[in-house]
Amino acid sequence: MGHLKYVIKRNGAKVPFTAQRISNAIYRAAVAVGGRDRQMAEDLTDDVIQYLEATLPEGQVPTVEDIQDAVEKALIEKGHAKVAKAYILYRDERARMRHQREFQTIHPSENIPWAKIWQVLDWAASHDLHTIEKYNRRLANGELQQVTSESEIFYEEDIKLAAEKISQRRGKVKIVLISGPSSSGKTTTTIKIGKILSQQGISLVALNVDNYFHDLDKHPKDEFGDYDFETPQALDLELINEHLNGLIQGQEVMLPIYDFKSGRRLDNSTPMKIGPNDIILIDSLHGLYPPMTADIADENKFKLYLEPLLQMKDKHGNYIRWTDIRLMRRMLRDQAFRAYDPEKTLTHWHYVRDSEMRNIIPNHVHADFIINSAMPYELSIYKTKLESYFDKWVDVYKDDPLREDAFKRAARIQQVLKEITPLEDASFVPSDSVIREFIGGSSLQYH
Repeated sequence: MGHLKYVIKRNGAKVPFTAQRISNAIYRAAVAVGGRDRQMAEDLTDDVIQYLEATLPEGQVPTVEDIQDAVEKALIEKGHAKVAKAYILYRDERARMRHQREFQTIHPSENIPWAKIWQVLDWAASHDLHTIEKYNRRLANGELQQVTSESEIFYEEDIKLAAEKISQRRGKVKIVLISGPSSSGKTTTTIKIGKILSQQGISLVALNVDNYFHDLDKHPKDEFGDYDFETPQALDLELINEHLNGLIQGQEVMLPIYDFKSGRRLDNSTPMKIGPNDIILIDSLHGLYPPMTADIADENKFKLYLEPLLQMKDKHGNYIRWTDIRLMRRMLRDQAFRAYDPEKTLTHWHYVRDSEMRNIIPNHVHADFIINSAMPYELSIYKTKLESYFDKWVDVYKDDPLREDAFKRAARIQQVLKEITPLEDASFVPSDSVIREFIGGSSLQYH
């Protein structure tokens, strides 16, 4: 059996290498998707062993992770996408179980839309985009345009399905709520869904809830003493419900206008009334926050949740965090469109994160549909634009106890960006891509 004699377990123990453990794991994954071909499992095991013997230096003992990576590689390259999905999911489940044991809990996080991420993971595994290594390999093979097209199509299919579900409830749905944490791509998604519905004679009429902020002197503050516009308690939820009820009943209501310069709200400023083919649109961080529409019947609402649910692992087997993707998106958007220093975005992110973990992300369970806005290629663009910042921040905040959160985020993102192949020219990004919302150059009209 060549030079594979031992394997290093996760606890560091060195134990005898057994090929049967590999074939059993592959077969177990095949059974999970309806397959029962033991010979296939044994043949793939031979492929795994040959790959390890060819790539590992003489005398190097493989780790469990090395072997599992090789199994994933063999399954994908031999065209067993469904089995690969089952294997990856099982592997991920085991990792979660280990994590749960570490923290003495047996309950999976309720903040993760498991069914949706399984779909995203299946897609990623089927397109060799579920690890940075495989993504980089596709770019090295000259497949940037294919990766871009595949990623955009996956997102557009979600958009079309969401619009279809809204259309199917025509006459019942009076309000579409598009929600998700900061920098999920809500604006682009809203525009795209609106275009599809308009072709069917349905018009989305926006109700800007930013005009319902309380006066600044009544506004909550964050721990830095800054006014916190990210908490739902900053909004006049009672007035929002009152106006929504009136609009649904066919009444004309007088909307407020909020002046951000003075920090004052002027009530009874703008008349609004909806027609028989109009649906009220609320694009808001807190669209799914129950008190936002507490007085509206569920049958009159379609609730959409959005987040970049990327399923891609680094070389250590860790999944890239969605919050890190959104942080980089927001840095670029804040810098380009709001003249906001990226460093300030980083140092304030922990209170943004705290608010969304309490008031936004847990509410995905109320959604009628979930859209994944992640594009694997976006990381390559962010590497070019942001890597030097993260290199600096890791050095600056390393020994600053007051910026421990900023240091941890910067260090984590720095390691991911070091692995990613950079893309200097972003002209390949479609002009109507959700990524244009953050890097600029969109053909869509943002308001």
